[in-house]
Amino acid sequence: MAQSERKQEQERVNEVIDVIGEKVEKITGKKNTVKKGIVDLRKNFWDDVTVNLDETDDVYETQASIKQQAELLSERERRHGQMNKELKTLSRLQDTPYFGRIDFREEDERRAEHLYIGIGSLMDAKNEDFLIYDWRAPVASMYYDYAPGPSKYASLDGEVRGNMTLKRQFIIRRGKIKGMFDTGLTIGDALLQAVLGGRASSQMKSIVATIQKEQNQIIRNETDRYLIVQGAAGSGKTSAALQRVAFLMYRYRKTLRSDNMLLFSPNPLFSSFISNVLPELGEENVVQTTFKDFIEERIGSDLQLENPFDQTESCLTMADGEQLATRLAGIRFKASLAYRDMVDHWLERLNSDGMIFRDITFRDRMIVSSEEVGSYFYTLPHEQTLLNRLEQVRDWLLRRMAAFSKRERKEDWVLEEAELLDKSDYASIFEKLQQQKQFSEETFDDYDREEQLLRKIVINRRMKKLRRRVKQLDFVNCQKVYSEIFYQEFNKAAVPDRWADICRSTRMRFEEGDCPWEDAAPYLYMKEKIQGRKGNHEIRHLIIDEAQDYSPVQLAYLQAAFPRCRMTILGDLNQAIYAQSLNADTMLSEHLYNPNDVKKLTLLRSYRSTKEIMNFAREIVPGGDEIEPFDRSGKLPEWIDAADESDKAAIILDKIASFKQNGFETFALIGKTMKECREAYRLLKNKIDVRLMTQATYQFDKGFIIIPTYLAKGIEFDAAIIYDASAENYSRESERTIFYTACTRAMHELVLLSGGESSPFLDSISTEHYLRTRISE
Repeated sequence: MAQSERKQEQERVNEVIDVIGEKVEKITGKKNTVKKGIVDLRKNFWDDVTVNLDETDDVYETQASIKQQAELLSERERRHGQMNKELKTLSRLQDTPYFGRIDFREEDERRAEHLYIGIGSLMDAKNEDFLIYDWRAPVASMYYDYAPGPSKYASLDGEVRGNMTLKRQFIIRRGKIKGMFDTGLTIGDALLQAVLGGRASSQMKSIVATIQKEQNQIIRNETDRYLIVQGAAGSGKTSAALQRVAFLMYRYRKTLRSDNMLLFSPNPLFSSFISNVLPELGEENVVQTTFKDFIEERIGSDLQLENPFDQTESCLTMADGEQLATRLAGIRFKASLAYRDMVDHWLERLNSDGMIFRDITFRDRMIVSSEEVGSYFYTLPHEQTLLNRLEQVRDWLLRRMAAFSKRERKEDWVLEEAELLDKSDYASIFEKLQQQKQFSEETFDDYDREEQLLRKIVINRRMKKLRRRVKQLDFVNCQKVYSEIFYQEFNKAAVPDRWADICRSTRMRFEEGDCPWEDAAPYLYMKEKIQGRKGNHEIRHLIIDEAQDYSPVQLAYLQAAFPRCRMTILGDLNQAIYAQSLNADTMLSEHLYNPNDVKKLTLLRSYRSTKEIMNFAREIVPGGDEIEPFDRSGKLPEWIDAADESDKAAIILDKIASFKQNGFETFALIGKTMKECREAYRLLKNKIDVRLMTQATYQFDKGFIIIPTYLAKGIEFDAAIIYDASAENYSRESERTIFYTACTRAMHELVLLSGGESSPFLDSISTEHYLRTRISE
């Protein structure tokens, strides 16, 4: 590219930065003025309100005055917040004003217009022309979707067609052009090499400058209720989903807020890793949680919930045998729609029999027995819904409780407890007695009336929790109702071979107050069908990452919990690590959805790892030959045989020193299980600065960490060491995807340690794709 052209582009960058500086100065001045106005309004709020409560009209006038002052204050605060947001965007633009340029000539126009693309829009000093277009603007879509030649974009006035005469990409840092490429490709490899060849970060990077055409389809999809993305490891699916969130908040900025969107991440560590992407783009972070935390909150305190990591740890560490076979069979069956149908069948049966209720007791005294509740429930017309009949039972119980309360007020313990009430309660009662005297012509004994009111306060407070539980229909013993499924006789063709053992194991767990993870979603599905819990209508878009680890039953539960929600569903079947994920169906299975509502996109190109690492890893999994490694070269993966523990420690320390010399900042020792990781930590903790990451770890930082595969999902490291790649550790076919997931965490270097016989997964990998070293025999 001619030096003169680069000089012209740098001059334009300088001019744009000058405009940004002027806008920053101008907005800062306005912001300070608005801030002073807000402070003055708050100080003088009541001085500017005329309070007069003598006449009814004056009361209304006072209320209107208060409302007017509050609205003025609120409007000033909104302006101040908007100015803060503008300043943050301008601050980002000062460092990197834009990353792309397209020259586009509309049909019937003689000249092409130069359009520069950045993370935010910028008008010139007169606010007449765009110096920079926001990457989310309709016209910017051409940058991602077309090479030079015929192109088009959708505007508010309809489709605009024309010809792209130039596509240019920039790397600008601190206002200086570091790289500039003209390309005929969607996004040129030169730019990708420059961006992707850097070091891993402790936070996910925005990919807005390098969005590919297939990723842009994900980001800008507005039509499909369910958007499913099957993406290879490192294909940018998670980052594209976050850019999608930013696009949707920009596109529907008048109606969609960040708290209308919810992201289910696989674990808190991953939430930390992705936390910076949206703020980098000038947007607020959406609400984030894990599916485990979401389920745990809804189950409440009645049951002790097993979490998915403990379930996985249990299955991976359990020896082959009857117990493991039964557990795996139960997990897989309870993940299926066949089991959901069984729960639905059980719910139908509850119309005629099988409903189990709790005793309604107070201070160890029976108000209504569970048998009475059951008898009353089954006298109600069967043609009514379960929920309708339970609401009638609720009202009946509240009447019985009210009658009980009236009788209980006369008991001696009530007066004894009344003597311990706060002074504020006595003051409230005194005020109420004065009011009764004022508006009543009756004469009454103050002491007797005071005692009645005190007794009423005590009983109401002590009965409050019980009333609330009854109002929530918690008089149904859902725990036992669910357990009863495992006492029923079902068609043998409808259940797995080990059904009797599965039933026995599940009954035992529930009787002990435990809820296995595989039962959590179906239990809540049944419970909320019975109790009629309303779905969440505030959340309008759900983003589900690592969706290959979600079962059809969990999908059915989420659809009920968020009945009007759109979903972006991301995952990779090759990275399925939970036992339930080995079913034929997962949340990525498009046939589980209404065909009119769903679209599935596939990302096959992997950008995270070097070509050498991906050529190695893709041979581990079936269909891996379809994965396209990005052409970024590095070292071959190294497989090291080291049976002795001291040899292992020495190799790890030597590799970490080498990684540091290469300028790497994030490196992980990856174990299959937490048990294995704890063993590695004990081996290394006194020899090197290292942190053990657990399911309770909420912050991901740079440095050397030890982490199990199921917590490393979605995260990338400059270099990774697989702690034990032996046949003893990785031989079951169900562990193939776990092994693949571990290997694909590395960006630049991958090392695998093996004591004894190597994993049979190595047999499927061509010897030209790795180096093998033997330290000891």
